[in-house]
Amino acid sequence: MKLPSKKESDQVRLGVEALCNGNLVIFPTETVYGLGADALNPAAISRVYQIKNRPKNHPLIVHIFSDQYLKEWATHIPDYAFKLAADFWPGPMTLVLEKNQATKDFATGSQNKVALRVPNNSKASELLGEFSNRGGLGIAAPSVNRFGEVTATTIEVIRNEFARLLSDRDVIIDGGQSQIGIESTIIDCTNKVPMILRPGWVTTEMIQKSIDMKVAKTSFRTNTMHSGAFKSHYKPKAKVYLDINPKEGNGFYALSQFQTPLGVIRLGAPKSIEEYAHNLYLALSEADRMNIKIVSVYSPQGDGLASAIRDRLIKAADN
Repeated sequence: MKLPSKKESDQVRLGVEALCNGNLVIFPTETVYGLGADALNPAAISRVYQIKNRPKNHPLIVHIFSDQYLKEWATHIPDYAFKLAADFWPGPMTLVLEKNQATKDFATGSQNKVALRVPNNSKASELLGEFSNRGGLGIAAPSVNRFGEVTATTIEVIRNEFARLLSDRDVIIDGGQSQIGIESTIIDCTNKVPMILRPGWVTTEMIQKSIDMKVAKTSFRTNTMHSGAFKSHYKPKAKVYLDINPKEGNGFYALSQFQTPLGVIRLGAPKSIEEYAHNLYLALSEADRMNIKIVSVYSPQGDGLASAIRDRLIKAADN
């Protein structure tokens, strides 16, 4: 794979060329890194599924340059979805909408819905903008990991654990550590009332304030397949246990207010919920790098982002 120079313009140029030639590009977003392909290229998207070992019925998120591209992919878009897009795009929110006739099954898991997002990251935005200038309508990009494993939020983790799966024609864009550190909020907008499928930085309270209407509970039963839908996900090789005291030799990740017991390996001591999310996946990846077998994690309490973090931890700890 090509590791571009540090110049942002060079990185984007190489990334656009890779996409236009049917190859893949790993690029940063504000949430996590994405493994991107031209969303209209079935062969390139097939490689994404193959590299990730991702089930074919598990849809990808299509990253678009702006909300002006919504109608290129979706139809019967409710007014509240346009309002959410206006308030939270670019940003860590994915909208699931009814796909139009031009949107093919290979990026949607053969569902009649499509997941769309406008990322809030300068390199991602420039990549999408330049790709659109070349006729691209979007980049289909799941997170950078093998399916079900820990998501990559730093270029070092990608180089050490994922780059071997790529070809010399693929491109990696270095964007530093992901700002937020967990994946986007996913909102199903195909009904009269929006429903959160996956919690994230954009919270229930923020959504309800934006559109002045109630949001269906996350636990509401749905047949919509979406990223992060399975019970077991975001898992390191180490066994993750929640809210139990760590023993000697165990890894430990918790807010800084919790002291480290003697003989325990501290993987991080974030001072805030935001810092907790920012470093969570990096801490779990570090545990694997250190060959730690058991990691004890103290879950953050509260609503909003803390609730989204607990969603990831519960799935990571599904032993």
